[in-house]
Amino acid sequence: MKTDLTTSLAASSLSTLNFDNRFVAELPADTDLRNQVRQVHRACYSRVQPTPVAAPQLVACSAEVAELLDLQPADCATEEFVETFVGNRLLPGMDPYATCYGGHQFGHWAGQLGDGRAINLGEVVNRRGQRWALQLKGAGPTPYSRHADGLAVLRSSVREFLCSEAMHHLGVPTTRALSLLLTGELVTRDMFYDGHPRQEPGAVVCRVSPSFTRFGSFQIFSSRDELEQLRQLVNFTIRTDFPHLDAPSPAVYLQWFEEICRRTAGMIVHWMRVGFVHGVMNTDNMSILGLTIDYGPYGWLEDYNPDWTPNTTDAQRGRYRFGHQPQIALWNLAQLANAIYPLIGQVEPLEAALQVYGDCYRQGWQEMMAQKLGLEGFEPATDKLLTDELEKVLTLVETDMTIFYRKLADLSPEIDQDDDSLLTPLLDAYYRAEELTPEHKARIGGWLRSYLLRVAGSGIDHAARRRQMNAVNPKYVLRNYLAQLTIDKAETGDFALVNELLEVMRQPYAEQPGKEEFARKRPEWARHRAGCSMLSCSS
Repeated sequence: MKTDLTTSLAASSLSTLNFDNRFVAELPADTDLRNQVRQVHRACYSRVQPTPVAAPQLVACSAEVAELLDLQPADCATEEFVETFVGNRLLPGMDPYATCYGGHQFGHWAGQLGDGRAINLGEVVNRRGQRWALQLKGAGPTPYSRHADGLAVLRSSVREFLCSEAMHHLGVPTTRALSLLLTGELVTRDMFYDGHPRQEPGAVVCRVSPSFTRFGSFQIFSSRDELEQLRQLVNFTIRTDFPHLDAPSPAVYLQWFEEICRRTAGMIVHWMRVGFVHGVMNTDNMSILGLTIDYGPYGWLEDYNPDWTPNTTDAQRGRYRFGHQPQIALWNLAQLANAIYPLIGQVEPLEAALQVYGDCYRQGWQEMMAQKLGLEGFEPATDKLLTDELEKVLTLVETDMTIFYRKLADLSPEIDQDDDSLLTPLLDAYYRAEELTPEHKARIGGWLRSYLLRVAGSGIDHAARRRQMNAVNPKYVLRNYLAQLTIDKAETGDFALVNELLEVMRQPYAEQPGKEEFARKRPEWARHRAGCSMLSCSS
């Protein structure tokens, strides 16, 4: 039987969480209290209650995220924790709401979108003065659910929970995940939108971030000419999330936008470094804090193919393919610039800020590539040719990006080797090493010699180079097939692999003896299997 929401709670660390809730306190609210799908005007959010569920069960919890909230591991094992973070119970101070935003989806303006299945519980301020917004994904319908039910299934929730934490430990700016819970109820989903729906286990993830505000949060007000609400949200965002800037003004708006450009460039550089493909870089999925947000049909670049996208919806156009992510981020920033233009009234400084994005990305990418190759710095005169040729070499035959860079660190500094000897340490990176022709080997060998000459000229010794490379080239990433194996087991009620994979991904750059199975390249059976090769937006 479903339980009613209640604020009654026995004394525990949960009851001492300090909810600040500035978002609902300082920004305009939806005056219509009906939880009914509709257009919401002149409001940043709508108050809404999570939908209680029948039999919640904890699958996994991130102890490190719990610590951010001043919670102890023991708190995560309590019934109160489960009831709270599945949406069955409200803690004192919680004031749940769903936010209103719009966005461009696949390059086209989609109008109002909003938190269709995300319900914010409130913002906690921890003992260190850090602000953390808590958001339940899959906790029921909101006024922004459109034709959906506001729920989420276990397969997508496992992927979001694990990837949020894996990305953090890889050093990629990201939202975090506190918990993953089953609801004890079934949800109907048509995974491939092909007329074959099935029932799947329902789940709820508690996402954690300093802010969940998106580019689309500003776009919706600008598109409707609701400029007072636009100004209120911009001012609030600057005061709350960018407190190091001066009091809001047109000049500060430009400083703020330029910082968003810098942060976004830094995030994309990290995506390219580890081979992450977001899959659905709509403007409503872009964080104003430069955080990776909304883990839907994402994927890891296993075979180095810059044209690969994990999203079945995007398979034909490839708008959000791996190699196009830097350009899409710039396009999205330009849409944000259009949205805040009414507050500034000048095109030139906004265009200058967009140029800052390009400059920051270019510099960041060069520095990143130097680190991946174990160089002390990027020398454009020589290293551009080196990296351009490397990209071509990586696409000659099917090459695992993660393993290639990791094995490159082990390469002997001896230049006077034949092609086969040079390639021997790298063979594990090739999915079909037998396809390496003499011509392929000659070209790869030529690049390796150029690379070793460059390394020799830098003066860095082999051990130092190896340490530097292994600090930025992960051994473990959340490969698509690993996530799918984990989902397969979780759907049978076996959560051991969820927690084991969570633990492995906490140390992605370490060797971790005994865990080598999680560093292996994609097996052949996973080449075309759903969930391992491509995914839909269904969740």
